[in-house]
Amino acid sequence: MEFVAAHRDEHGVDPICAALRDTSAQIAPSTVRAHLSPQKTEAPRVVRDRELLTQVRAVHADNLGVYGARKVHAQLRRQGHSAARCTVERLMKADGLQGIARLKTRKTTRSEGAETPRPADRVNRQFTAAAPNALWVADLTYIRTHSGWVYAAFVLDVFSRMVVGWQVSTTMHTDLALDALNMGLWARSRAGHDVAGLIHHSDRGVQGGFNWSSQHHDHGGVCGGYGGLESEDQRCGGRCSSAVAC
Repeated sequence: MEFVAAHRDEHGVDPICAALRDTSAQIAPSTVRAHLSPQKTEAPRVVRDRELLTQVRAVHADNLGVYGARKVHAQLRRQGHSAARCTVERLMKADGLQGIARLKTRKTTRSEGAETPRPADRVNRQFTAAAPNALWVADLTYIRTHSGWVYAAFVLDVFSRMVVGWQVSTTMHTDLALDALNMGLWARSRAGHDVAGLIHHSDRGVQGGFNWSSQHHDHGGVCGGYGGLESEDQRCGGRCSSAVAC
């Protein structure tokens, strides 16, 4: 091999190997070229990925395997390692590393569990009114926004289909439904309307205290009533739990 290397510039590799073919020192030209060619070095990215993957594995293991790419990247930054988050994601995916995802909670306005006490159905499933302020129906819905979920309670006049009261909150508390009813009563009273004999009809009342607010009969003759609207939930196209108020 040393002889070929010393004389290849003068005679060439192939002629030298051909001359040595019938001797005990025969050697293939491809073997000579493979031996004499410069060794290929690893790309800088490959070297960097290998070093970074070692750190990623260590952080993932130190945190019981619950960290995902976002938290692993943040921990590496705190330790003084410079790496892009997309690089950490790529390395973790290639190495089969992943964090523990939180379970998504299911939001619903449907009843689950034991039934709660509720008033009787005062309208007997007849959702019609001959005049304003005779029958109001109430419901609650929830809406996804950029900043999170918000809950909206509203009261609808069956005769005019007008929303007479509403309230919006980031939390689903008992006063939300009652505030919507009070808003409607205040607005109608301010406009000079008589609400004596008004029936306030709600759904099952398991969300946001609708059942509780329906039983407040101290608002100038307002009567509460429950309509068993759970049986009509399937008719709603959105997140309303009351088919009448949708």
